[in-house]
Amino acid sequence: MDLHQQPFAARLSWLEHLAVAHSANYIAETAQRSAYQLTHPTKLIALKCMDGRIHLPHATKTPLGIIQPYRNLGGIFDLGWPYLGDLLCEDIQQSLQAGLPVLVLVTYHFSAGDKWRGCAGFHCDRDAALAQALAIRDQLQQIFADYPQCFALVVGFETDSDALVLHGSTGRILDLSQYTPAISPQLPVLLQQLCPHLPSSMQQDLLPLLHGNLLHSAEQSSKRRQLDVEHREWMLCLGRGFDFLHVPNVALIIGPFSPDLSQPVKKAAAIIRTNIEQQRISDDGILLLASVPYYQQGADRKRAELKAAFFCQFAKAVISEAEPTLLPLLQSRSAVMYWPKRQLEWL
Repeated sequence: MDLHQQPFAARLSWLEHLAVAHSANYIAETAQRSAYQLTHPTKLIALKCMDGRIHLPHATKTPLGIIQPYRNLGGIFDLGWPYLGDLLCEDIQQSLQAGLPVLVLVTYHFSAGDKWRGCAGFHCDRDAALAQALAIRDQLQQIFADYPQCFALVVGFETDSDALVLHGSTGRILDLSQYTPAISPQLPVLLQQLCPHLPSSMQQDLLPLLHGNLLHSAEQSSKRRQLDVEHREWMLCLGRGFDFLHVPNVALIIGPFSPDLSQPVKKAAAIIRTNIEQQRISDDGILLLASVPYYQQGADRKRAELKAAFFCQFAKAVISEAEPTLLPLLQSRSAVMYWPKRQLEWL
């Protein structure tokens, strides 16, 4: 049976197993991840949409945990937001102080086959999504202008083929959907032409992602692929630690970054209401899930518990005011994630 039409209890059980499997895979790749980081020490950060199709480790054949994600509804960010700015800049500065270069991938996504399979956060307008990504890149360049070892690169994600589209600072574009893996030996030259100011060591650390994407995209084109068009989300997630939810059209994920979290919560709740009204999902239950990561037992975990509870209460209050018809269907859960093992712990 289609997951979206299964009873709520079955969907919740599926979700629990998905989180456990993700943690097990992350732990299993520990040695591979350590070896990779020794060879390619550049810190990789990705700003991206909550859409489950944008799974960069999978699309670049990179071990889990190498690319650190920041996810938000619509991929909308602003480094003027106090929490986001503090969190991201602290993350970057810690890496720079440790002697590690930092490459920030500012992503947007679109569909080459059908505009309406694009990003709902921008009403499937590719130009608007790209403009937002370019604006974030400019903010990063402004903040870290005196740090040549910090570089921001705009990357499009074509969701039909999972191919990457790189936007250079000079206006050049490297669209990997136009190439086969046979072009791999030429990638260093193409990347140098695209990003002449990207330090050579960082270029070397970016190349494996491009090689991996060429291979992955070729694999996708060789098999039949069902493309999910309609919104069918039945979960509203608020917080961080949702890396395990790389599944299309299941969850709307809101990072705790915007100064006004009520607006993305209202938008996500309206999408879920529409899904129910148009019978895209079962009407026997929807899930509100709040999650907060922690690193140590004790005060750090207890603080995460309180924060997750607050997110849950806040979102429920917003939904009760904006979409009261959802309340009889709404089931809320909070969780914390032990970040070193990506282990979700239900509260």
